[in-house]
Amino acid sequence: MIGESRRRTEDARFLTGQGRYVADLVPADALHGVVLRSPHAHARLLAVEAGAARSMPGVALVLTGADLAAEGIGPLPCPAVVQTIGPLIVPDRPALAIDRVRHVGEPVAFVVAETAAQARDAAEAIAVEYDPLPAVVDSRAALAPGAPQLWPQAPGNRAFRFERGDRAATEAAFARAARVIELDLVNNRLHAAPMEPRGAVAAWDGARFDLLFSGMGVHAIRRQLARVFGLPEEALHLRCPDVGGGFGMKNIPFPEHVALLAAARRLGRPVAWIAEQTEEFQGAVHGRDLQGVARLALDGEGRFLALHARMAADLGAYCTPYGPSCPTNSVSTAIGGVYAIPAILLEVEGAFTNSTPVDAYRGAGKPEANYLTERLVEAAARATGLDAVEIRRRNAIDAFPYRSATGMLMDGGRFRDNLADLERLLDREGFAARRAASEARGKLRGLGIACFLETSRGAPQEWAAVRFAPDGMVDLCTGTQSNGQGLETSLAQIAAAWLGLEESRFRLVQADTGRTAFGNGHGGARSLHVGATALVLAMERVIDKARRLAAHLLQVAPASIDFAEGCFTVTATGAALTLDALIEASRDPRDLPEGMEPGLDAEAMNLSELVTFPSGAHAAEVEVDPETGTVTLCRYQAVDDYGSLVNPMLTRGQVQGGLAQGIGQALLERIAHDPETGQLLSASFMDYALPRAEHLPALEVAFGEAPTHSNPLGVKGVGQAGAIGAPQTVMHAVLDALRPLGVTELQMPATAEKVWRAIRAAGA
Repeated sequence: MIGESRRRTEDARFLTGQGRYVADLVPADALHGVVLRSPHAHARLLAVEAGAARSMPGVALVLTGADLAAEGIGPLPCPAVVQTIGPLIVPDRPALAIDRVRHVGEPVAFVVAETAAQARDAAEAIAVEYDPLPAVVDSRAALAPGAPQLWPQAPGNRAFRFERGDRAATEAAFARAARVIELDLVNNRLHAAPMEPRGAVAAWDGARFDLLFSGMGVHAIRRQLARVFGLPEEALHLRCPDVGGGFGMKNIPFPEHVALLAAARRLGRPVAWIAEQTEEFQGAVHGRDLQGVARLALDGEGRFLALHARMAADLGAYCTPYGPSCPTNSVSTAIGGVYAIPAILLEVEGAFTNSTPVDAYRGAGKPEANYLTERLVEAAARATGLDAVEIRRRNAIDAFPYRSATGMLMDGGRFRDNLADLERLLDREGFAARRAASEARGKLRGLGIACFLETSRGAPQEWAAVRFAPDGMVDLCTGTQSNGQGLETSLAQIAAAWLGLEESRFRLVQADTGRTAFGNGHGGARSLHVGATALVLAMERVIDKARRLAAHLLQVAPASIDFAEGCFTVTATGAALTLDALIEASRDPRDLPEGMEPGLDAEAMNLSELVTFPSGAHAAEVEVDPETGTVTLCRYQAVDDYGSLVNPMLTRGQVQGGLAQGIGQALLERIAHDPETGQLLSASFMDYALPRAEHLPALEVAFGEAPTHSNPLGVKGVGQAGAIGAPQTVMHAVLDALRPLGVTELQMPATAEKVWRAIRAAGA
């Protein structure tokens, strides 16, 4: 069962329209909310006149920032823990703006009416008086002298300074280096664009809130919302139905959640809000947006001596729960990638800008770290004349355990083997012929190679329980959460292998603070190696309890009983009891040994804080039309290590989904602002280009398994890896194609216009 490719059992309901998302579950008696948002990137908020709106047909309530403040509702918290140099500046973020707006799309008022159309009409009737102010929407521009200031408590728009690594050792290594490579790099701002937009339904029963929402975790969000309302956590019940993708974006509370809960409490009726796609571009969170200068020091033989990166991280207008952690803590774990680099120094300045806040997006810091590392390595290969594979092989970590220069202890990996397997797969010898064929059609062909290292864990620790239901099903209760990854299938595979029952007997219970005691949700590719490990620990307790009961019923010592394939057998005599028989027997107190509680239910906490280290080597081939700048991705191949594979089919699907997002970042996607006004120029899918089937060739993914010893399953996280490995791989291929024309540098995304301009600027 474990290790076998199985089709996802949950797909039957998704493909037949039986999935149930927030918008499918809005109660018939619910009111509907609409958010009035700021059209300005930066302005004083002089007045919000809602009298006319309140008197319109169907309108039940109009909330403003002043209303929420009068009720004692506090700002959204930022629980991020970052060891900054000096304090981390966290300005208050009200759910509805007070006194000033600081980004386009910031919520100003929340209108509730009998229908969404009535609420929308009323929102348009609210008269808001703004006094526009200068705006800044670029992190390096925001940190420059004379930039417009967002917050008086953050002079120079600086939210923090962060440093990780050994400055003295890094500077010494650069001083003695035979060659130094330096690049200015931009990791473009992105929108997660899940298929299902955010949405929620809030209710109040007079003593407790209920919030049904599209999210990636419930317990941490409940904890933060309880703080906003000044209530104990038990006063909020949070739950998620099916979730149509999150990619990190849905792992935090949002202003709309606060406004919904406040409205439901005032009105005593359920209130629903479903975001429109333009609202998601303006009012959710963005990802990435890290830029700066990175340097790599090499000796005379092309071996890496040190890496230094000085980066500016755009936080947007506010600090979100994970926003300060992504460009700091997360980047520091993966910078240097798969290479043995003796000294590393990472410096990051966080900048407030007049833009939508930035938070976690698939990989959250690891794509940025690997991108700057690999771009430097590729530039080093060109500068030294070393082959792209050889320079990576020469510097790859090959002795374990290995502690990186930023303190990460790796228990194993197959970094050089990944490269060797990739070389066999990609047919480098045939590339010259493929390039010639492209040239015969008037196209330029390029080959790019890159590696990646993921540092996978997410939030440490997880809870799980196994409960035997009266209907014969076995509930697998987990604090992690599926948002489309296939956990209903993979966790059932693991449970079937452990307990010896049919996979169809298992039912996933998740995303409900009333049914799960604890949980850190999904994020950081943690669901199997952290979440499933908690489930394994709970199943081991089930087995221990069942063995004790079997020993009592069979009148032998527990140590004399073996368990395999769902059956407890006395080694000496062959006498046996099935787990099903023991489940039934455990319900009758008369059959139990002294001191044993009825039932075989068990729960466990996985207290491990260990990180796993997925890795891979990737190759891409592109064709570039020099007349138009159009880039076509022709081939993509990957050799990845995710430890033991529970379901190779699901693993491959996870990788391919991540690759599509990474390819989108490299070639198409970019959140863009007008640099003068701060207006969002990419606020719809007419202006923000996502990859479609026509942009993607067959994504060939091969696996090399190097199980980790950090968990009993030997698994490493896979959910983020494709998005970590693809951007640099594709950009290396594009630059390889353009190099004959004199183009040596290009920032993502490599759109047709940008490539065409680079070609013309090079004089080609």
